[in-house]
Amino acid sequence: MKTLVICSGGLDSVSLAHIVAAERQLTRLVSFDYGQRHRKELDFAAAAAQRLNVPHHLIDMRPIGAALTGSALTDDIDVPDGHYAEETMRITVVPNRNAIMLAIGFGVAAANGDEAVATAVHGGDHFIYPDCRPGFTRAFETMQKAALDGYADVDLYTPFVERSKADIVADGARHGTPFAETWSCYKGGDLHCGRCGTCVERREAFHLAGVADPTAYADPDYWLSAIAGKEGR
Repeated sequence: MKTLVICSGGLDSVSLAHIVAAERQLTRLVSFDYGQRHRKELDFAAAAAQRLNVPHHLIDMRPIGAALTGSALTDDIDVPDGHYAEETMRITVVPNRNAIMLAIGFGVAAANGDEAVATAVHGGDHFIYPDCRPGFTRAFETMQKAALDGYADVDLYTPFVERSKADIVADGARHGTPFAETWSCYKGGDLHCGRCGTCVERREAFHLAGVADPTAYADPDYWLSAIAGKEGR
C-alpha cells in the first residue's frame, strides 16, 4: 500500500518511516514548519527522507502557527521540566495541530495517488493531546473519507495509537531505525536537554524497551527523579 508518512524528525515518526519502508511502499515524508521553537527536528526529517530515498515535502505553516498562540512550542514561554504526564506539560499543546497537519497530508496523498497517510501518534500522547487519541483518529478518518468521496480513497494508518513509546522503540530497533539520527527535545539546544517532558519520555522508553539509548543528554539522569516524582503522587 502506497503510504505517506507525516514526519517531524522525532523518534516516533522516523521509526514509523523505517517501519513503513519495510512493510509497505513508502512514497514520501511530509513535514511542517509551523513556527515551532526550533527547526532542528526538520533537518532530521529531511535526513530520513534522503536515507530512505523518498521525496521530502516541507510545508510552510508559519502564518497559521502564528495564530495558534499560547503554546510553549510556538510562543516565548518556558518549556517545563518533568514527566510527560504532568499537568504542566499542557502548555506544549498547539491547538488543533495534528488535525491541520493531517488534513494537509491527506490532500498531498490524494494529489499524488497515495493510499494511506501514516502518523505516529501513540498511547503516551493521550493524556495531553486530544488530537492524538483513538476517538479523534477514528473520527478524522471518517471525515476524510467523506471529504474525498469520489475523488480518492485514502486510509489513516496509526499503528501506535493504542501502544506505548517503548513499543515504538522496540519496533524501530527491529527495523534498523538510527535513533541517534532523530530529535525529540523541545528546547533545541546542542544536546537533548534530558529534562523536558519529551526527553524524559524518550529516555524512559529506551529503558522500558531494553534498547540501548544512543542519545547524548545534557542531564542524563534527571529522568529517574522525574519518574520517581510522578509515581510518588
